[in-house]
Amino acid sequence: MSSAVADGVPVRRQRVRVPMRLVSSPFYADVALSVYVKVKALGARPEGCQARSATIASYLGLSVASVERGMTQLTRPGLDGVVELWSTRRTLPGGKGESALRTVRPMTRTEKFVWLPVAASEDLTPRQLRAFAVIAFAEQMGIALTEGELAGHLRHHSGQRAGQPITAAAAGEVIDGLEAARWVTVQRRAGAQGRHRFIAHDIAPAAAVGHGEQAADTEPETVQECVQEPVGGAVERAGSSLVGEGSGLSFGEGSLANRESPTTDSPDDEGALTSPAVGEVRVVEGAEAVEIAADAEARSESGDGVALRAGEISQPSSKPNGEKRSSKAGGSARSSYTGPQLAMSPEIYAVLEPVHVLLKQVTSSFVARKIAREVGRQLHGGTAPDRLRHRLTARLAPVALSDIRDPGRWLLGVALPRWGCGYEDCEAGIIWRTGAACELCAETIQDRHASRQREQHLEQGLCPQHGTRPGPSGRCTDCELEAAIRRPARVPVPREPEGPQRSSCVGCGCRIFLTGLAVDTGLCKLCREEADALAAVEPAAPAAPSVPGTCSGRDGETLCTRRALPTRSVCLTHRSQELAHEVVAS
Repeated sequence: MSSAVADGVPVRRQRVRVPMRLVSSPFYADVALSVYVKVKALGARPEGCQARSATIASYLGLSVASVERGMTQLTRPGLDGVVELWSTRRTLPGGKGESALRTVRPMTRTEKFVWLPVAASEDLTPRQLRAFAVIAFAEQMGIALTEGELAGHLRHHSGQRAGQPITAAAAGEVIDGLEAARWVTVQRRAGAQGRHRFIAHDIAPAAAVGHGEQAADTEPETVQECVQEPVGGAVERAGSSLVGEGSGLSFGEGSLANRESPTTDSPDDEGALTSPAVGEVRVVEGAEAVEIAADAEARSESGDGVALRAGEISQPSSKPNGEKRSSKAGGSARSSYTGPQLAMSPEIYAVLEPVHVLLKQVTSSFVARKIAREVGRQLHGGTAPDRLRHRLTARLAPVALSDIRDPGRWLLGVALPRWGCGYEDCEAGIIWRTGAACELCAETIQDRHASRQREQHLEQGLCPQHGTRPGPSGRCTDCELEAAIRRPARVPVPREPEGPQRSSCVGCGCRIFLTGLAVDTGLCKLCREEADALAAVEPAAPAAPSVPGTCSGRDGETLCTRRALPTRSVCLTHRSQELAHEVVAS
């Protein structure tokens, strides 16, 4: 590691180039970045990095297990399949093992990177080093970094929230730690719109250069500097950011970069008074919460053609420079605003008529402006004025005025928002045009009720669907009954009767057992006897010629034309008559 001596104190100047994928990827833990910086710094020596895990852990002030865990992540392919660290095992000719030779991946010319001091990996914790890398990269690229954006790069690596970003408040504590370690300087409210400006240092705090020295003096002579182009020429506009973002927490926490008056206590000009921002930009065309006669007169007197904000004129900070202020709280003292007051358009003021008693209690011009803008946004979006008035009246009716501690917060969070489903015409479960109940809201309520009832049944040990006590099988009686209804019924298989085979007599059609002569003739006993008797009797006279297959009997004097039975020469009618005569004769 290259070093110099200034005032008897060694200056640790060595820096390494770290790929930004290692800093921004959620695949790598914080300790992997610290291990990478140290291994790459040791690899710059002629013999390369031959240090053992215990030696690297002693340099970084970490445990051996943490260092080995970081090395394991670096030697495995990342989400994009890239391996950052290669480890080569070595053995002496006698069989005795040596420490592995570790080398890092050569970086391409097109990938993003950030220069990190090797001393920072020794002085800072792994999480602080990652935050320092993000700040250094944002400063190099001219990006106005906020605490919320920094929190998106710092993640939980264990517990129930593993993989999720930390909160902006936790990111503010990390910045406070970097500022206390003197690796980062925080210029509070020095950026555009009152954002904090973060400055990362390349030299260890013990040998920080003076205020008048050139920045080039802090660069090592042996390192070839590689420069990345800033984003879109953003160096001159490093404090700019998207509308509505701030460097602190949302909902008014953290630094007040999203407040109405973006005055700062910038150290660049501490003796000058700062005026409110000019050129107010309307959020929505319909939200005409603008100043009227009194404001126009004030603008004409001021000499410029743009409207002043109804904000407050900030005074420079009265605190000494040496006093430390937190990055999440604090700021300059503000004097009371003495300019023209905020005036709403008549249309918006008429809509807010049901809550005028609460509107008078709103003392903040910023909150009053937000209320007016919200009303204007809804009117511009197509909401009818009478619908808004009805909503405000209905929300205020069941509430006692003494229970409303913050009128502005109640108006913005309770009175003005639309309650209901995604259908724009739904107003708290009622269709505004027809007055009928909203079916989507009713289904949602039923689903929530069923979900709560199911959770209650599970907590009580009952069937979640029917609410009855389950049986030994684990299901209640109703569940078993429903399962039995859904189960198809069994169809009984026809059984063959036991004994000899059955059949029908070909003569008379009765059911008979196929045994004996019945097997050969297919006739019952009576039909066999009749057939034998007819075969023994000779016909007395020649039968009249008849059509084959017709009855040989007569109906009086005429021949019968009916079809004869298969085993008889007569039809069924004449056969019945013959059987009747036989019965009478017997």
